[in-house]
Amino acid sequence: MKRLLLSAAFVLVPVLSHAEASLEIISKIVTGNILSGFDNLALQTARFEKVTRSDCTPTSDALRGSYADAFDAWLSVSHLRFGPTEVGDRAFALAFWPDSRGAAPRTLASLITNEDPVASDPDSYADVSIAARGFYAMELLLFDETLAPSTNPEYRCTLIQTVAADMAKNSATIAQDWKMNYASQLLEPTVDRAYRSDEEVLQELFKALTTGLQFTSETRLGRPLGTYDRPRPTRAEAWRAGRSARHVALSLDALRDLALDLASNDPALSAQIADGFDIALTQLAGLDDPIFAGVAEPQTRLRIEILQQSVDAIRTVVREELGPTLGVAAGFNSLDGD
Repeated sequence: MKRLLLSAAFVLVPVLSHAEASLEIISKIVTGNILSGFDNLALQTARFEKVTRSDCTPTSDALRGSYADAFDAWLSVSHLRFGPTEVGDRAFALAFWPDSRGAAPRTLASLITNEDPVASDPDSYADVSIAARGFYAMELLLFDETLAPSTNPEYRCTLIQTVAADMAKNSATIAQDWKMNYASQLLEPTVDRAYRSDEEVLQELFKALTTGLQFTSETRLGRPLGTYDRPRPTRAEAWRAGRSARHVALSLDALRDLALDLASNDPALSAQIADGFDIALTQLAGLDDPIFAGVAEPQTRLRIEILQQSVDAIRTVVREELGPTLGVAAGFNSLDGD
């Protein structure tokens, strides 16, 4: 009997160690990545709203600088498209892009031309089309010189302030929801919660990583690349604000942190993943093309394509090596289509 009990104990040790390792990974990501990231988003959007109250001139360096800080904070968590960000389309209300049909400039132009009174009511503004809300709508308000001019500059000022207030409120709600409700669902999965086990939590985090890499490759880089015969530089993300390459860098930085946390129990795999991200980030820095304007020039285009291939190489390592190590697969995501 004693020998049988000892054998059972030895069988249980690896299982318990794996469970403890999974919990350690999840805890590190939730506290050091998710909660801190969304807290920073709430902080930076609140600061931006405060700046708009004292300075709403679109060309103001202070206004644009605070906007950039808030946008940076969003990019650091933009890949975490689950939980509170998906309630009531909150993420889309913060970041409606790509806007393939030009809904944002059209909607904003209509508001400005008609001086729609909804701009004076931040609470009602939450019911406006998501195309006229969030960071990309604000980019148009601050950087697009072709947007319909207003005969009343005070109206445009009010619109900037209201969009900023909507962004701050939305961000604060997401951060609060993470702290008060959703973090515990990841840290303490049970059969009656959104996640029934640590494995399901790891699957969600792994999907956020793979989807984030796919979006950076296919959308942040793929859209401006277009085709060789028809490059599309004005389809680059946030090109009016000069932020296209910065968004790729911020996204890769955030995804690198998530990938390394997920791979933290495998030093060799961690090193391989880190090398992949280092290669891509070095290539990006060497482009010296902040809005990917060079997609129409053969040499620069080739370098952007090589960068895209480097991101895809990371995707391959993540899918073929990190996934099996964690015992999960990417599964379906919204970028896969119907």
